[in-house]
Amino acid sequence: QDTDKKMTEFWLISAPGEKTCQQTWEKLHAATTKHNNLSTNSKFNIPDLKVGTLDVLVGLSDELAKLDSFVEGVVKKVAQYMGDVLEDSKDKVQENLLANGGKVLIAPLFPFILQGVNQIDNDLKARASAYNNLKGNLQNLERKNAGSLLTRSLADIVKKEDFVLDSEYLVTLLVVVPKLNYNDWVKHYETLAEMVVPRSSNVLFEDQDSYLCNVTLFRKAVDDFKHKAREYKFMVRDFQYNEEEMKADKEEMNRLSTDKKKQFGPLVRWLKVNFSEAFIAWIHVKALRVFVESVLRYGLPVNFQAMLLQPNKKTMKKLREVLYDLYKHLDSSAAAIIDATMDIPGLNLSQQEYYPYVYYKIDCNLLEFK
Repeated sequence: QDTDKKMTEFWLISAPGEKTCQQTWEKLHAATTKHNNLSTNSKFNIPDLKVGTLDVLVGLSDELAKLDSFVEGVVKKVAQYMGDVLEDSKDKVQENLLANGGKVLIAPLFPFILQGVNQIDNDLKARASAYNNLKGNLQNLERKNAGSLLTRSLADIVKKEDFVLDSEYLVTLLVVVPKLNYNDWVKHYETLAEMVVPRSSNVLFEDQDSYLCNVTLFRKAVDDFKHKAREYKFMVRDFQYNEEEMKADKEEMNRLSTDKKKQFGPLVRWLKVNFSEAFIAWIHVKALRVFVESVLRYGLPVNFQAMLLQPNKKTMKKLREVLYDLYKHLDSSAAAIIDATMDIPGLNLSQQEYYPYVYYKIDCNLLEFK
């Protein structure tokens, strides 16, 4: 299909059976194809459902409208979270969002739909919360291992041999030296305080702006050294070499990273399955709404044809006109209002999308990812 011409929205409409329902279908199909294929159409078969009283149907109509927007919300949430989880592979989202290979079965199972979709909604909250938590902790650790030398973790940069350890008198400091001031460092670090060990400084690491240098001196000269270093814009990092701590940090990072990888596959599978479940439930609800609304509008015995149209992007206005001409005889009061060019105060029908025929939109644009 030419995706530029096709909308990713569908119009689910119904019209009364004429001599036969097949005739209603043929008439619509002929009208939309006569004008340069305004839409791609297919029959939308709804099995015979038990009707009940009109009062029940009116009540059901309201309940279904609420259920429709709830289920649509869950479908969107699952789809959007799939986009979040797939992070860098957004292009794979679409292929993961297939509803049951397109097969939709209809059953009038209002409470089951509500219960099932509620379950998906609650599960999504719990799973998303656990996964986001893990992702957040991992990002915090990654952030600690990135950034400027003044703030980032040094655990993966320094080695045991960079320090004088276990000495009663001597201590090794780590100093962040701006690259512009490096010559000053080389010239002055030995004389910034008394008791600095000569030639004890090396560059251990560099980023864009600074070098990380070590320097060894007597413990009692540390305060003096820090104070003097600041005047030259040399920043002494508050850092104690602790192998156990650094090892624990690394292990924590590996654990979180492994956990995230472990959870990723099952989570994507869960999202795929439950997107499909929620989407099918949504189409069930639309079908139930078409059925109830058709009976309320067209009366008994049940005799209507439901049809699914995929409009072409550029000719939607024309398609509306063709449908209007085809079906305006069904509801003369609606037709009169739609025909009236003046605005009737208090009757904002255009926003509610009221037409002489039964109409519901299935908007799959909401499930797209840029």
